[in-house]
Amino acid sequence: MRILNYAQAIREAHAQILASDPRAFLIGQGLWSPWYAGASLDGLDRDFSRDRIVDAPVSENATTGLAVGAALAGMRPIVFHPRMDFMLLAIDPIVNQAANWSYLFQVPVPLVIRAVINRGGEQGAQHSQALHAMFMHVPGLKVVMPSTAYDAKGLLIAAIEDLNPVLYIDDRCLYGASDHVPEEMFRVPIGKATVRRPGRHLTLIGISSMAAECCKAAAMLAQENIDAEVIDLRSLKPWDSERVLESVRKTGHAVVADPGWRTAGASAEIAATIFEQAFHDLEEPVERVTLPDCPAPTSRLEESAYYPGASEIAAAARKTLRRKSAKEAAA
Repeated sequence: MRILNYAQAIREAHAQILASDPRAFLIGQGLWSPWYAGASLDGLDRDFSRDRIVDAPVSENATTGLAVGAALAGMRPIVFHPRMDFMLLAIDPIVNQAANWSYLFQVPVPLVIRAVINRGGEQGAQHSQALHAMFMHVPGLKVVMPSTAYDAKGLLIAAIEDLNPVLYIDDRCLYGASDHVPEEMFRVPIGKATVRRPGRHLTLIGISSMAAECCKAAAMLAQENIDAEVIDLRSLKPWDSERVLESVRKTGHAVVADPGWRTAGASAEIAATIFEQAFHDLEEPVERVTLPDCPAPTSRLEESAYYPGASEIAAAARKTLRRKSAKEAAA
């Protein structure tokens, strides 16, 4: 088995697409600098020339607009935003143009917008935001968030080959996570979740880095004879409600773990769908583990309280199961 870390898998996906498709090119900030992209783009400008790896000026709106135009002209652009926060400066070409063009004019928009979450590391409120729920709301835009090196490669290749605009969100805190990654090109289907761990007592539903934390939480709970099923969504638009509902109908309990904020977040949409379509199968209400509704702190000590992880997910699981036990005792 060949092992790559998350960043290496992303780099390999870029390289294989660039080698196989002359229409593909990268544009964005810091493409020639490992400080911006880590190992995820290391040396691509050397291997494929700076005509195809275009380190752009600091103008997110113009860079993304150029990529939209290139996609409409038949190219396969990947526009890179090393901090998702500043991708907000490109809202117009993403939301008003890329997401709507195929509906207005029946033409494909094969564009990948790659955005990086810089969770933790004392990045502060303007450099660490997970804004996926905002874009999950937009019709015409696909949103994927891989949590493993295998999915990081397979989802990126699938996104680049898709005829629709795809927002590919990777989290820098995952870059060191290693996994078996095949050398050949392969695709992970957009819109399909995967079961990381089967279980029967409750369902843990994780997004991006929180999917990895769900796996850790499940291992903690197993020591208490709690058998948790872990579902890694992988895609948020569309998201695999069928697989989630199948699991929840089996277990009767659900915890949704989201690396974003709580109010009007991705976890709220998932919980609402479970309530709407599996209400009578639930034994207790859905629990959610999210960021608190406040900007990220800069202090490392405060970050340890701000960012939830496996312990908080396990606590939410115990909470929903305790409610069931209390009812049974009262009966």
